[in-house]
Amino acid sequence: MFQNVIVKRPCKAMVEGITSAPELGKPIYELALKQHDAYIEALKKCGVNVTILEADENYPDSCFVEDTAVLTRKCAIISNPGAGTRTGEAMLMLPTIKKFFSDDQIEYIKEPGTMEGGDVMMVGDHFYIGRSARTNEEGIRQFIEILEKHGLSGSEVPLEHVLHLKTGVNYIENNNMLVSGEFVTKPDFEKYNHILVSEAEAYAANCIWINDKVIVPEGYPTVEKAIKDAGYEVLLVDTSEYKKLDGGLSCLSLRF
Repeated sequence: MFQNVIVKRPCKAMVEGITSAPELGKPIYELALKQHDAYIEALKKCGVNVTILEADENYPDSCFVEDTAVLTRKCAIISNPGAGTRTGEAMLMLPTIKKFFSDDQIEYIKEPGTMEGGDVMMVGDHFYIGRSARTNEEGIRQFIEILEKHGLSGSEVPLEHVLHLKTGVNYIENNNMLVSGEFVTKPDFEKYNHILVSEAEAYAANCIWINDKVIVPEGYPTVEKAIKDAGYEVLLVDTSEYKKLDGGLSCLSLRF
């Protein structure tokens, strides 16, 4: 069960954030703010304490706090983002993370290693980490070494097409996993119950489980129904403006 969630308000500069889909257009800042408000309300309905950090105009993508750290029940691992414009973001999160973790529980991914939290998926005490354009081999080596030091485990998943691991696969507890695209046939995930996400609704593979509820992006009825059919209570949140920046529901929070 999660007790805490950290989010960061989107800044006005988000309209200049990193994107691989410029054809979707630039985000509308005012709408992004309203969607962020709704996201926070959904989190609160899941029974967690939400820490809300102020926007930072120096970092257009800083609302995507998930990439800055991996927070486990044993330790906090501060990432080293692979995107050049985001390299300062992780250390800016440190004062907030120190409110929840002692200094001896805080670890760091160091150069030349890169790692972004969007590439990390927690399944109990095991962490799958995607090797991507943002998370390199050295970052993965350091990450698994840190996990093992704290009595946890990790394994690498090579990515072929997606930006981050959790772009296409997400664990929603009870042995259930949302899978799309390249992840449908990956042997790493054979042992889980697959909830298949079609190419047409691939964006909705990125849902988040919080305390027996699942937050699902609005506008993907097949995925919504499949998750309900699996026995979960669903909360819908519109993330249209974050989709324009390759961002999904998990990207917008740190859950622990």
